[in-house]
Amino acid sequence: MKQFNDFAPIHVEKASCCLPFKIHTIEWISENGIDLPNDYFMLIWIAAGSGYYKLNLQKEAVDTNQLLLIKPGQLHDLKFSNGLQGYIISFTESFLDIDDYGREPLYSPIFQMFSQTQIVAINSELADDMNDITEIMLKEYSRHNLYRTEILKRYFKIFLIYLSRQLESMEQAPKQSRNTAILHNFMALLDKHFRECKMVSDYADRLSVTPNYLNEVVKKLTGQSAGYHIRQRVATEAKRQAIHPDNCMKKVAYDLGFYDMAHFSKFFKNAAGISFSDFKKRGTILQPVF
Repeated sequence: MKQFNDFAPIHVEKASCCLPFKIHTIEWISENGIDLPNDYFMLIWIAAGSGYYKLNLQKEAVDTNQLLLIKPGQLHDLKFSNGLQGYIISFTESFLDIDDYGREPLYSPIFQMFSQTQIVAINSELADDMNDITEIMLKEYSRHNLYRTEILKRYFKIFLIYLSRQLESMEQAPKQSRNTAILHNFMALLDKHFRECKMVSDYADRLSVTPNYLNEVVKKLTGQSAGYHIRQRVATEAKRQAIHPDNCMKKVAYDLGFYDMAHFSKFFKNAAGISFSDFKKRGTILQPVF
């Protein structure tokens, strides 16, 4: 058995004439090499196995369902450790601009991806679909039938759509984490400052976001707006204090930052569904009504 340091070489040679799209298995390329000019993008799909690859003498670990991205002019020497299975797709930029497609918005993040990263991990659900499409492209590429280039282009577009979905999920993850952090920080601030801060803008300023954005995030994650949570928190405290026998409306109102008794009375009735005095007599906390 060959050791890890025994890499199967992939010889890269320039050619004067080359198709705008190629697809082969890693095993085939390891045995036959690849005829690839410097203006080709390359996608290396690791379908199974784990190990290492060397790109221009730099060694990196690689695993199943990972996609290696090599931009034009970057590839001079490429080798893989034994046991890796997958596919190598190479294509020119012009391949995506043939006939009726033109430069579609789909391709912009794809090309941007080549300049920003070298390895993309694909989730297992998308990986199954991408493997199926890759197998179809490999069969079509080997047949040399009529309209071969057009068919390959359409299947490759589907492959790129799946890749775009993975890129989108990668971009959304930090955004979702940020929104969760905003909600957590908002609720923590609310517990501390609900007596003096009763406007969404008060919390938005502390969180360095706009009031509209704070409302949008909180409603998306909880089902209710930030304003609702502010009123709810104040109302809960007002009702908690109202049932205490020594607390009159004026005392509760002042404690919660209300200096207009009429305003507090109206707020309490909207929250509890009954007046402060009636609520105090009943000695029970009702569900808030807004």
